Amino acid sequence: MDMNLPKDPVMLLSYINTQLRDHYPSLTEFCRTFQVSEEEIKSKLAGIQYEYQEENNQFI
Repeated sequence: MDMNLPKDPVMLLSYINTQLRDHYPSLTEFCRTFQVSEEEIKSKLAGIQYEYQEENNQFI
């Protein structure tokens, strides 16, 4: 995972949801910008029971 992203899953969740809300129209765009795998992000956050909801553009 990118060195600039939080390592802790809860902090990562907060960071990504804020970025999605404020700057990115989709998880795909976020991952492209940060050069990280969408599946890696989804997997890490699934570990704390969060799934990406495309229609809301956030992890819930």
